[in-house]
Amino acid sequence: MTAARRRAEARGRRGEWLGAALLQLKGYRILGRRVRTPMGEIDILASKNDVLAVVEVKARPTIREAMDSIPARQRTRLARAALWVMGQRPELSRATVRFDALLFAPMALPRHVIDAWRPSQ
Repeated sequence: MTAARRRAEARGRRGEWLGAALLQLKGYRILGRRVRTPMGEIDILASKNDVLAVVEVKARPTIREAMDSIPARQRTRLARAALWVMGQRPELSRATVRFDALLFAPMALPRHVIDAWRPSQ
């Protein structure tokens, strides 16, 4: 692994840790971090009331760039991963699934975008 890749990996882990802490302060229960599925990885899986939040964490030079760095293909992958997780965990089967984004940029407050996108039908 290159030095640049190791730095990016460390930055991602810090963002996910900070994101999970932020969600907990907002009343969410963290069900998993870096949840691996056959479809890919979910950065943070959290619940609050009857909502299952599938949270993608992105850190970029600006908040706009962070949001723009979640392409349609990745959104589709996350939707499939969420369905897989719900199939594996029957206690989640009645939850309403929502896709959120936690965005980080230097010199900016973190931004939690609730219901950041909806999967294509």
